[in-house]
Amino acid sequence: MHAPATSRIPVDLLLRAYRGGVFPMADHRGDPEVYWVEPRERAIIPLGGFRLSKSLKKVLRQDRFHVTCNTAFARVIAECAAPREEHAESWISHRIETSYNALHMAGHAHSIECWQGSELVGGLYGVGFDRVFCGESMFSRQTDASKVALAWLVAAMREAGYALLDCQFMTEHLARMGAVAIPQEKYMALLAGAIGYPAASLPDVIARFGAYSSPGKSIAQSLTQTS
Repeated sequence: MHAPATSRIPVDLLLRAYRGGVFPMADHRGDPEVYWVEPRERAIIPLGGFRLSKSLKKVLRQDRFHVTCNTAFARVIAECAAPREEHAESWISHRIETSYNALHMAGHAHSIECWQGSELVGGLYGVGFDRVFCGESMFSRQTDASKVALAWLVAAMREAGYALLDCQFMTEHLARMGAVAIPQEKYMALLAGAIGYPAASLPDVIARFGAYSSPGKSIAQSLTQTS
């Protein structure tokens, strides 16, 4: 099903789509149209099943990156949409980018950023509603930056009382970090069970983690205790 080629997808339509288990993609960066995807298999990371490798635990404890939430959403999605060697064309079209920036302004899309000094070196973004976070894309300009962002996301979701982390499509990278593939029917049941409000917002929890004297050590400890 193709949506009409208008300037952006309305916020309420995007949220209805995600609550219905579908999401938009485009064929290429300049594509004015989007199509709605409902995978037969869905990748999720069980919040208690995140795999914290020894190497990632070490990186976290070193506090190699300064981690924030929602401070550079537009820059994160732009970086995620940029050309990569492994992907000749980005599914994040200009229309999708504009639509998710509007969703962010409405409070339903969030970014996690990894910084080295004033340089944005990695991060991820996704859609948040009820006790669900649907991860959309991530990028790294420095080794392990996107992994650190994901580790912070999982720890914050657990702390905030979220129930479901949707990764959409399975990849080897996600599988190594604990992602599992489930049928769409099971995903819809998990979605239905995640209705309601989390105990705290992701930005608030990540800001709280960031205020610790050694944030990465706290994140690593949190994930070790709950994995």
